[in-house]
Amino acid sequence: MEFKDYYQILGVNKNATQDEIKKIYRKLAKQYHPDSNKSPDAEKKFKEISEAYTVLSDPEKRQKYDTLGANWDKHQSSGGSQYDFNWNDYFAQAQRKASGTRQKVGDIFGDSGGISDFFEKIFGGGFNAGAKTRTHTPKSKGENYKTEIKVSLEEAFKGTKRLLLINEQKIEVNLKPGIYDGQNLKISGKGKSSIDGSNTGDLLINIKVAEDQKYKRISNDLYLDIEVDFLKAILGGEITVTTFAGKVKVNISPMSQSGKMLKLKSMGMPEYKNPEKKGDLFLKINIQIPSSFTDEELKIIKQLNSIKKV
Repeated sequence: MEFKDYYQILGVNKNATQDEIKKIYRKLAKQYHPDSNKSPDAEKKFKEISEAYTVLSDPEKRQKYDTLGANWDKHQSSGGSQYDFNWNDYFAQAQRKASGTRQKVGDIFGDSGGISDFFEKIFGGGFNAGAKTRTHTPKSKGENYKTEIKVSLEEAFKGTKRLLLINEQKIEVNLKPGIYDGQNLKISGKGKSSIDGSNTGDLLINIKVAEDQKYKRISNDLYLDIEVDFLKAILGGEITVTTFAGKVKVNISPMSQSGKMLKLKSMGMPEYKNPEKKGDLFLKINIQIPSSFTDEELKIIKQLNSIKKV
């Protein structure tokens, strides 16, 4: 079994700091990740990089690996080769702990098939009396990525799209009509890859719906204040109201009072899971009085006022 130089795989020297190792690992992992690098040896290279980082990023594993490296160098400098290196002597202690350590190797890589024999000999229990069987453990899952999407209330009403850049990958997210503030969405398989590249995490999206200057939303109902001319409030008539669904004509009953609520059925927010079903739109009448009148208008108002007093 050939000695694997993890420092050479990552391209760092033996005195590299943890920050330096982490920085170069992220760069190489991004370069050789199978999702973005389609070259035939990308997956193999990615696994080698991940294996090297697993060892060198852990102080305890790194110390054990460095000890082996020193023994290996001493063996080679005395004329030895990889074929006559006494692995059994070096792994004697690890072999006694094999049953407890193999599980940890599986936890790290998800499946022992994703790691090299060299790694398993050091950290998985050493030579094991010729045993061929391996303990299979559930595959580990990569970390989830989390992000936030902000939308307007009108976008939440109509539905919208967002193009996200996650780990240098463009992901188009379709937001259905009726989405609500605080809602969480999950896109499976768009998170971080596990260390062996076999199982990716998910993309978790938190939705933030901005407050609207005109509309108020309560559940799937919408509330809107409308201005009605005082004469139309007295005499009645028709006004045009602009809604998220377009312009609609609304009848104002004669002698309508300020604060009166009008209900437009099924013109509220769509239900998220059933967009064909909608809440209601409630219109609150605010009677609008002009800031000025002509002399003739004031004369008529005064005449009306005198009539009311009689």
